[in-house]
This record gives sequence, structure tokens and C-alpha cells, in this order.
Amino acid sequence: MKLLNFILLVFGLGAVSAANYNYSEVIGLSLLFYEAQRTGVLPPTNRIPWRKDSFVTDIGQNGEDLTGGYFDAGDHVKFGFPAAGTMTLLAWGMYDSKRGYEIAGEWMNALDCLRWGMDYMIKTHPSANVLYIQVGDTVEDHNYWGRPEEWTGSNPRPTIRATTLLPSSECAAEQSAAMAAASMVFKENGETAYGATLLMHAEQLYSFATTYRGNNNDSFPGITYSSWSGYGDEFLWAAAWLYRATGREQFKEDCNRFWTEFDLSVRPKEVSWDNKLAGAQVLLAKIDGSPKYVTAARNFCDWVVKEAPKTPLGLVYLDQWGSARHAANAAFVCLQAASADINTDEDYIAFAKTQIDYVLGDYGRSLVVGYGLNPPQQPHHRAASCPDLPATCSFTDAFLPGPNPQILYGALVGGPDINDEYEDDRSDYVRNEVALDYNAGFQSALANLNLIYNQGSISGTSLLTGAVGIVVILLLR
Repeated sequence: MKLLNFILLVFGLGAVSAANYNYSEVIGLSLLFYEAQRTGVLPPTNRIPWRKDSFVTDIGQNGEDLTGGYFDAGDHVKFGFPAAGTMTLLAWGMYDSKRGYEIAGEWMNALDCLRWGMDYMIKTHPSANVLYIQVGDTVEDHNYWGRPEEWTGSNPRPTIRATTLLPSSECAAEQSAAMAAASMVFKENGETAYGATLLMHAEQLYSFATTYRGNNNDSFPGITYSSWSGYGDEFLWAAAWLYRATGREQFKEDCNRFWTEFDLSVRPKEVSWDNKLAGAQVLLAKIDGSPKYVTAARNFCDWVVKEAPKTPLGLVYLDQWGSARHAANAAFVCLQAASADINTDEDYIAFAKTQIDYVLGDYGRSLVVGYGLNPPQQPHHRAASCPDLPATCSFTDAFLPGPNPQILYGALVGGPDINDEYEDDRSDYVRNEVALDYNAGFQSALANLNLIYNQGSISGTSLLTGAVGIVVILLLR
């Protein structure tokens, strides 16, 4: 970065007026979305009045308690793979942008959000080489439109369990990464015992994933969240997080080994619940700094910023399904690259800001439910489409005109097509779907931008004087 701008960013000066939107408010709304996705026995602190306890009989094949966790999207299935990817990105954002949450006054709510996911993940890993990767049947679930509290299908719901004979290396490695990243957050928060528990699970899952190798879609044909990128990216991702969490050379060596074994120097085309390669490349550039990682991270972010397809109004367009989600994920990862100082100017920060601000209203309307100008009112979401009790809810409600009776605050909808065209239509599950992973990179990018642009509360004359003094000293050297 240019020296003066870098110091202004570090000290939070000269950047306060550049925030066009209330990032703090949107962080709080995003956390409300995650609360609306909770299942199991809800805590007394539940802030979503139209959500109550649900699926309190979810159990494993040996009677394990599998209650809790998060619904994946507008449905009621608990999919382990995208949920784990969600928690990894959230934990990353919390660990590296804690101050962004504190400025928003949302740190405790963020911890509750992450803990809700981790508590469930602990339940899904009852022994070293067993992992429950799904609770609920996709077909049965999608044939039901109604409140989760009034589920009429299988009870208890069916589960999918990975074992040494039916491995799911992608899911196990991703959950390892999530629990390793979260362990750092809780340890830094003073919860050392909980952090140690998460790290133990992370290491066991890493061993399970890398020892008993197998794609989840080979072990479980037809599984909803098949992995198209294979498990090499998750191996690198998990090893990188364990290296960061433990500092052990074993994991650094594993990163080098996987880098060669799976040819992971290539430039990926997205950051998603399936493809973690860009995230792993940037993370390793940040914590290790080897030229091969720095080069790979720079290749991805330079491509995203300068060459990747854009809509006419400037949204980087990486995939039609959840286009806004993909843009937000890329924004967050390149903000992390910027903090690693692998680029020579502020291009990555400026890019990230344009993507997040597009979502918040630069597009001409907000793509976040309950926020800004003309926000979405019909997200594809069963529970939110149901009227207040005692009214019934069915597929009729899925196709009724008008806004959802319940406001799904903070949910990022799928987003526009390549021509910036978007219609707020509940039946359009490509452009108006919502999901756990849609908000993960988005929320983390918001926290990072909040850290950069809204530190006015800790700046002042003395800081300004000190910053200018540092600039003068460095320029005179």
C-alpha cells in the first residue's frame, strides 16, 4: 500500500467518511438471519418471535443427540458440508476483524452465532472416525412447505453418516477447518477449555479425512451437496487452519505436500462452500508468506479485480446461482489478501467495498432483506412465508403475491443475473434464495470494512499527530 494511505487505514483516519452505508447495522441484521435459521431447543434469548423449538427429536443411528444447528436455506435440512464452510468463513472474519464487530456492538451476538454452530458440530462427531454429514431427507423436505415447528414428515428424520467404510473427506476436512478456526476465536475470548475441545475435534476430523480418503458423492450417490472440486482444496484448507491454530510444523509440511499432490497452485474461479482453494491460498500467504502462496493469492485477487466478468453496474459475476454471494465471498478473501499486504496499492480494498456497497444499495436497490432502499420482500424461505399463528401454512403460501408475512432480517438473496436484472419473486430460487453460506463471506467482509472505515471512535487529535509524525519520520529516513 502507499505509505500515507496505509497509515491512515491503520489508525482509522481519513477513512471514516468513506463508508456509504451503515455496516454496523447490517452486521447486526445478518446475525439475526442466522438466528432465524436455528433449529432445536431455542434459548431464552431468541430474538426471532416467529421461530420456536423445532426438530427436537433429531437423533443419530446409534441414538446420538443431533438436535440443534442451522437450517441450510429456505428449507429444513441440516447439510453438514455448506454449514461447515459457513462457520469457517465466519470464524475467520471474527478472528481477524474482531474490532469490526466491537464497533458494531455485535461481538457477543457473533460469539453466540458461532457457538451455536460449534455445539452442533461437536454432536455430529460422536467418535474419531464417525461424522454425521446430513440430517433430513432432501426430497421429503422439499415436498413440504410450512413452519419447521409443524413438520409432518419423518420423525425422527433420516441421517447420513460418514465412516471409515463410507468416507466423506470433503465434509470431514471442512469441519476440521471450521473447528480449528473457531477454536482460535474462543481461546482468544478467554474460553480456553471450549477452544481446546474444538481443536481436539478438528485434529481428529483431519486425521479421519486424510487417512480414509473418499469423495462424499462416491460414498453417498445423489447426495445434495456433491463436491465438484474434490477434497484436495479442503485438505489444504484444514491443514492451513490447523497450522495457524497450533503452529505445528506437521501441518505446514502437510500444506506443502497437498500443494504438490493436488496441483493447488492453479487459479480457482470462485470462493464457495465447495471450492476453498482461493481462501486457502490467501490464508497461507498471510500466515506463511512463502512466495508460491503469495503468488497464487495475488493471481486470484488480481483476476477477480481486473479481469473476471462484471455486470454493467459492476458486480463481479462468478456464477448465476447466488451471484451476490459469490461476489461477497471474493470481496472478503481479497480483503484478507489486502491485510497480508500482497498487493502494492488499495485495489483489493476498493474492489471489496464496491461489491459490498453494490449489495447494500449502489445497485439501485438493496439485496439484503430488511435493509436499505427497496429491499427484497419475498425471499424463497418457507418459515418466513408463513402467516402468524393460528393461521395455517402450506404450498398455497409459497405462491401468494405480496411480501412475506415475516421479515427475514439480514438475509442476502441470490442476486441479479449478468445484466443486473433481478426480480423479487419468491418462486425464483436462483435469484431469491437465501442460505447460510450466502451470508458468511458477506458478514465477514462487513466486519472487515467496518474495521477499516468506521474507527472514528478511537481516532482523535493525538492519534492524528502521532500518525503524521510517523509519516514524516519514515519519509525523512
